[in-house]
Amino acid sequence: MPQTSRQLEVNGLPVELVRKRVKNINLSVRGTEGRVRVSAPLRVSEREIRRFVASRLDWIRQHQQRLASVVPPPEYQYQSGEAHPYLGRLYPLQISAPSRSQPRVSLNGDDVLRLYMQPHATTEQRRATLEGWYRSQLALLIPPLIQHYEPLMGVRVHEWRIRKMKTRWGTCNIKASRIWINLELARLPPACLEYIVVHEMVHLLERGHNARFYGFMDDFLPEWRQARAMLKRHSFH
Repeated sequence: MPQTSRQLEVNGLPVELVRKRVKNINLSVRGTEGRVRVSAPLRVSEREIRRFVASRLDWIRQHQQRLASVVPPPEYQYQSGEAHPYLGRLYPLQISAPSRSQPRVSLNGDDVLRLYMQPHATTEQRRATLEGWYRSQLALLIPPLIQHYEPLMGVRVHEWRIRKMKTRWGTCNIKASRIWINLELARLPPACLEYIVVHEMVHLLERGHNARFYGFMDDFLPEWRQARAMLKRHSFH
């Protein structure tokens, strides 16, 4: 049976129900509008699904309120004069003609983020160039963090990667000892990047988000709650 989707209403709450080949009922609240989505095994009855959602209405409302308070990301045009964030600070963007053939980005002592592009470059090309620079900066910042925490935790990260993710700041493949870091962290304060790196590395010690997991977080990064609070105030680009 292929995956199917339909709309339900539970106590006045619109819910998207997706039937798919999963073992358990999974609930998520998405976007600043707080869309509720449930994925459920093919054989679970609709009555059981409704009961499951109804039992979690307080949790859903709390998450909807939190998501409604998140500041949406600006719609960048990548033009001179715009303010663009890097590691939690805003820098004015200056578009300049390149002195060499390849586009590039620089951030010098004058606190101006300079994007060297041809005058006819499109908005998408400018965006891609700046994001490429963000990626290169994260690639410099992540290894020292991993190297610092590996001996403290007694774990080994075999591989790390950077990618754009719409719903997660980071992920961990425990079996492969591989962590993924969201590109958007280049825009946020360094404490947010450190928190996500440590968070994903702790999953190499504890798979779930339970008391043992948060005990490790307290041991290795006592100020992790402040960084998590900062992340909760930001949405994804």
